[in-house]
Amino acid sequence: MRPLSLALTAQRARDGTDALTRRRVLIAALFLGVFPWLMPYKALAINVLIYGLYAVGFNLLYGYLGMLSFGHAAFFGTGAYGCGIVVARWGKPWFLAIPAGVFSAAVVALAIGYLAIRTRGIYFAMVTLALAQCVYYVFFQAESLTGGENGLRGVNVRSISLPGVSLNLLRPTTKYYFILFFVVVALWIVSRILASPFGAVIEAIREREARARACGYNVAAFKLITFVVSGALCGLAGALNAIHLSTVPIESLVYETSGLAVIMSLLGGTGTFFGPFVGAAAFLLIQDLTALWTEHWQLIAGAVYMIFVLFFPRGIWGSVLEWLYR
Repeated sequence: MRPLSLALTAQRARDGTDALTRRRVLIAALFLGVFPWLMPYKALAINVLIYGLYAVGFNLLYGYLGMLSFGHAAFFGTGAYGCGIVVARWGKPWFLAIPAGVFSAAVVALAIGYLAIRTRGIYFAMVTLALAQCVYYVFFQAESLTGGENGLRGVNVRSISLPGVSLNLLRPTTKYYFILFFVVVALWIVSRILASPFGAVIEAIREREARARACGYNVAAFKLITFVVSGALCGLAGALNAIHLSTVPIESLVYETSGLAVIMSLLGGTGTFFGPFVGAAAFLLIQDLTALWTEHWQLIAGAVYMIFVLFFPRGIWGSVLEWLYR
């Protein structure tokens, strides 16, 4: 009887996991809907939303396709500048600025991805880092358009007029739910991708690229498409960050920003759907709480990161899922 009971328990666990997978977007939306009331203040919750989405874009490439990039700041910053320029320089409304930021990030991702996917492993990571630095230099030098070293200022979206309602984005709670709408749409798109045959192929490439190629799949095309989608998601995060801050700092494009995506994804759990948000929340909470009493908060954050890499390689959310499955 014992083997039968164990088999039934395992089957129930698998059924429960499948049910969670089918409803993961709804569950994530419900949790994020109450999330600002769990944080010390709303601005921190907004940052978790934005950087969680940024880490989701990176996680699609690294966690599901298995390609480590050190250049995702190029897409985050390009999305921010693309949105900011449309608002601050051209005076266009937000509903044109956000798609412009996403499109510009996707174009940069297409150019970088076309050159980078020819390499593998650490060479791919170094090529993405080098090309991202080229993007940083271009925006840094285009001072008349981007503000150069001082960044782009004047990205002022104080209110949003919708049919029958006007949203005041100067209120943190209103801004949070405005950004949450785009985050949920992005999560739905990612969920659909992962549940599709395309998602199965990119995971197959991660596990055994040579076998996927032997099965007749155009591995290079799948890599490039995933790279562009990943860049577009990071560009959306950058565009939302520009509206949130009303400015675009040049630091959006530096390599430290690329490192944030890596840290948050690994801390939360790579290859998991909700892990990037858990990693973003953990990292930003550590930064916020420790910065109150020491200027060396990076030392504490680095120590916590090392502990998780050594003892919890699946990350916070990945370890929780593994424990629940067992």
